[in-house]
Amino acid sequence: MKKIYHSIRILSLLLIITLSFSCKDFLDVRPTTTLNTGNAFNSAQDLNNAISGAYRTFYTEYYQWDYILLGDVRSDNAYCGGTNDAPIYDYDQLTIKTGSDRMIRNWCDLYQGIGRCNIIIGKLNEITDPELNKNDLRKKILGQASFLRAYHYFNLVKNYGGVPLELNSNSADPTKTNLPRSTEKEVYDQIVKDLEVAISNLPDKFSDDNKENKVRATKGAANALMAKVWAQRADRDYTKVISYCNAVINSPAGYKLQASYAELFDGDHYMNDESILEISFMGGDWDVSNWGVQLFVAPEDGWQKYCVPSKDLVNAYNSENDVIRQDANIVFWDNPDWADENWDPCMDPDIKVPFNYKEKHPDGWNSGDHPVLLRLADIILLKAEAQNETGDMSGALTSLNIIRERAGISDQTASSKEDLRAKVLKERRLELAFEGHRFDDLVRLGIFVSTMNGLNDYKFTCGDGVQSDPIKINYNATNDNILCPIPQRERDTNPNLTQNPGYN
Repeated sequence: MKKIYHSIRILSLLLIITLSFSCKDFLDVRPTTTLNTGNAFNSAQDLNNAISGAYRTFYTEYYQWDYILLGDVRSDNAYCGGTNDAPIYDYDQLTIKTGSDRMIRNWCDLYQGIGRCNIIIGKLNEITDPELNKNDLRKKILGQASFLRAYHYFNLVKNYGGVPLELNSNSADPTKTNLPRSTEKEVYDQIVKDLEVAISNLPDKFSDDNKENKVRATKGAANALMAKVWAQRADRDYTKVISYCNAVINSPAGYKLQASYAELFDGDHYMNDESILEISFMGGDWDVSNWGVQLFVAPEDGWQKYCVPSKDLVNAYNSENDVIRQDANIVFWDNPDWADENWDPCMDPDIKVPFNYKEKHPDGWNSGDHPVLLRLADIILLKAEAQNETGDMSGALTSLNIIRERAGISDQTASSKEDLRAKVLKERRLELAFEGHRFDDLVRLGIFVSTMNGLNDYKFTCGDGVQSDPIKINYNATNDNILCPIPQRERDTNPNLTQNPGYN
């Protein structure tokens, strides 16, 4: 049942965003309107409709749930779950295949989003409608399109490394669309350029209504992403990270931590003061609903869910007596209708099995839950990391303990820079679990391989009601696992695409 329903979802999404066999044709963009390239863009209203349509990329499969799988299942936060369905099992085991349908879908989702932004940016220079000059509309559209393009490229470069920098989307000529891969640095440099444009053109707030400010790119969102970019790139600059974090923390938009951590994800406090950017789902109508929640929780519908919290993550919460955040992020259920190889292989009714509970209202594939892409706590903890790396341990502890106080746990102390680095990393894990950040954090601090290979993870079988001895899970992580493979289907279409190390 779940596979049939999921296939219908995928097919519907393919029809909506009109994915071709390959994604090299960046012209094929049809967002929420029928606008396309050419003469379809003639007025300010056309461009305003188009920028609204550009946000449609956030409804695709990548942003529905795959960025969570890539960020948490590929790390020490979660097991595959879902009866180890391939290719998600390959995420968990760090054995992603070049022919993975998820790789091609993610690549296509992100490049389709980039293509929409490219066309909007290009048409802004051609359309002379005077309405574009009223209320800074031209600047607002340019800022949003530049931010969205930067955001999609940020996800591409983290997952694939250097990728083709397609910035035009106005040609069907394969000599112009079959681009070679740019270097990772070149992609990051382009992201920075786009974010500089976004910061210069976006308002702190579009209106006094948070329903608009939290679901559209703002200056705060651009500054937050810029901080994350300068932390994640190999030639990182923690001084710049602090500067951009401060721009968010001191923004006229008035970001502040929600008083209660649990309220962030209870479904009743979306678009709150802590939120910087979130994906708005209405629920009820599948076309604007968050069906990804159904794949993480709702055990009562009788099949095993994905992104099962790991024992290592649960132990991390327990080690800090971090009840508030554990209860907000993980729910334990008695006696689900399946055997879980990591937690309960013999379906013992006395054993509780955990679920990813970040979003809580699956509503039969029609959830209205909002995934939060950027929020203030992430930025405060990123500032703590940067303060520590630049020698300000006292400032780093102050930033770190702001987050711990909200969680109701005691303040941290630190004996050294290395000690504090580990404590900030752990705090980010507890605060941001199942928001897609953990893998990036491990990579950024250069400990992905050692962390994965140092895990004491086990699975079990069950025979005649008797649980087997623990079977050690060996991840055999190497630096080659940091990047996903370039989809083979794209390489077949574009002979200029080289493969990442470690993949055939």
